Amino acid sequence: GGYTTLAALAFKDVFQAGGSHYGIGNLEMLAGDTHKFESRYLDSLVGPYPEEAAKYKERAPINSVDTIRCPFVQFQGLEDKIVPPNQAEVMYEAVKSKGIPTALVMFEGEQHGFRQAQNIRRALDGELYFYGRVFGFDAVMPEDFQPLDIQNL
Repeated sequence: GGYTTLAALAFKDVFQAGGSHYGIGNLEMLAGDTHKFESRYLDSLVGPYPEEAAKYKERAPINSVDTIRCPFVQFQGLEDKIVPPNQAEVMYEAVKSKGIPTALVMFEGEQHGFRQAQNIRRALDGELYFYGRVFGFDAVMPEDFQPLDIQNL
């Protein structure tokens, strides 16, 4: 999942690049932002909030952005109520300000898990394009592909 990607990039130094789809960067922010159905989900994964606020801080990739050293791309639905778009925006701005190559693709009308065929295709093609640019290979892209805006490349 998206959190796994962001956490792996923030807490380990083994990857050369990453791609996150609707990932959680800030656990504390999510505890207050997510919709009612998911509102207590983090209690079972991290602990009750705010009683376990220290764990939320410790496990949030945004709080370890200084250890992220590799490029990553994020894909996010603008209508996502499980992981609100501000999660991707905060991570994107933090990594961009560090000078690391990054891109953020937001999908109008999409929620948590992309459902529209053109957006699924855009996410898959976009991730391949991103890796091609980062690793220096020419990915064969569809004729109608619009390149991602990769910052700091």
